[in-house]
Amino acid sequence: AAMEPRFLGVKAVIVKSFARIHETNLKKQGMLALTFRNAADYDKIQEQDVFDILGLTKFAPGSEFTLVARHKDGSADEIPLCHTYNEQQWAWFKAGSALNLIRANNG
Repeated sequence: AAMEPRFLGVKAVIVKSFARIHETNLKKQGMLALTFRNAADYDKIQEQDVFDILGLTKFAPGSEFTLVARHKDGSADEIPLCHTYNEQQWAWFKAGSALNLIRANNG
């Protein structure tokens, strides 16, 4: 379930909540698995929005992200996002996937 989005070029998945195994699989594939801090913020998203994710340069366990949803009418919403990455999962993300990290560590 996580490989298809990766091969389609998906960089982040933002949801109200994850099944634990799906969240872990996304992380192993090197994608950002993010949730809305407030699930009601999901309703602020509009069909033709363009997104920016702020906080990527400071990404680490415990860091925070902000989704900027730019609407077709020119307005925008800033929406706080959460993640549950630990040190190992963060290393997977930096390497591009868990398999990339294993390959790098084993020659």
